[in-house]
Amino acid sequence: MPATVIVGAQWGDEGKGKIVDLLAQESDLVCRYQGGPNAGHTVVVDDETYKIRQIPTGIITGTRSAIGAGCVVDPSVLTSELDDLESRGHRTEGLLFVSGNAHLIMPWHVALDGARERRLGRLQIGTTRRGIGPAYADKATRIGIRVQDLLDAKILRQKLELAVAEKNVWLQRVYDHEPFAVEEIVEQHLALAERLAPYVADTSLLVDRSLRDGERVLFEGAQGTLLDLDHGTYPFVTSSSPIAAGAAVSFGIGPNRIDEVIGVAKAYVTRVGEGPFPSEIVGPEQERVQELGHEFGTVTGRERRCGWLDLVALRFAVRVNGITSLALTKIDVLSEFGELPVCVRYRLPDGTETAEFPSHQSDFHHCRPVFDTLAGWESAIGDGLPGAARAYVDYVSESLDVPVTLVGTGAERERVLVLD
Repeated sequence: MPATVIVGAQWGDEGKGKIVDLLAQESDLVCRYQGGPNAGHTVVVDDETYKIRQIPTGIITGTRSAIGAGCVVDPSVLTSELDDLESRGHRTEGLLFVSGNAHLIMPWHVALDGARERRLGRLQIGTTRRGIGPAYADKATRIGIRVQDLLDAKILRQKLELAVAEKNVWLQRVYDHEPFAVEEIVEQHLALAERLAPYVADTSLLVDRSLRDGERVLFEGAQGTLLDLDHGTYPFVTSSSPIAAGAAVSFGIGPNRIDEVIGVAKAYVTRVGEGPFPSEIVGPEQERVQELGHEFGTVTGRERRCGWLDLVALRFAVRVNGITSLALTKIDVLSEFGELPVCVRYRLPDGTETAEFPSHQSDFHHCRPVFDTLAGWESAIGDGLPGAARAYVDYVSESLDVPVTLVGTGAERERVLVLD
């Protein structure tokens, strides 16, 4: 299909990078539509591991890649990733395009993010402290600094002087933080502007022309459905819209331009940070899944909480994204278990059960999982799925009424099975 969205169908960390990397090989343009360097993709190519935070993973394969207006860009992270890719033999100029309308993460955003989390104490959200939320907040209050501001030294200086003066008041008086020096910030960003200027582009026009020319465009999001600002488990969410509709908003195209939505989900489920997690594994099996799946954050190194597959939450993801097919990743992690619980309903506080995701936070925060138990296969997965593993995949597909077309069976890019 000409336009395909890859969306995380859980709480993020589903293995989207690997699926994007796989499909990017057959795409003409890969587009990152939301988030910032708070979400990392780990991709293994020819025994070489890439941990990418800001740039779309398509660039590894030499595919043109774009960062949309719905993203927030840390210019220091972006330049360091460009330097790393170029040092490893990858061309970036002429392949990467960054929307001039995307907003910049500034040093005070990072400082504010960390200070606010510390101040919240036990009530903290569990952010990655990368400045994402404060950057999106400034965007919403119309005082943000955009990528295109880097192209005009006069405008950039004016905006930086005003912003530093205001943010220093907050940082010093509210959070007892050292102030930022205006000239140091100006000098740093003028240097970054020179480095990044060749990459700034009208990404809406870029995508529109690609689609009109019949090219294959792949949109990738960061995080996952249940971290969506509007539809996720608020307030334990990210600051943007990871759901598939966010792709159209970020790149300034109509939603009718999107042809297919591929949801990516692990064969189990994980989440990072605070918040309710109905199917979370209780007992030593959580550590076992964590170790087998190497469940530690690409960006933060934090341990991911692990749970059994949650079909209630996954059904919700299918609905809000319009998912047309599923990619089920890391099924190999489950190969050592003789029995596999799958959450099929939630038991609500009033004793009733539901197969649909609760609309009220109190119900979700206090619900309990109702499990079906499927047989494990207790054998390694090679070139095909063992019978019990195929039964597990079919059970997911039939329960959600969505075909599972891709199954990830290992970390390497070639360890993906295409199902009929």
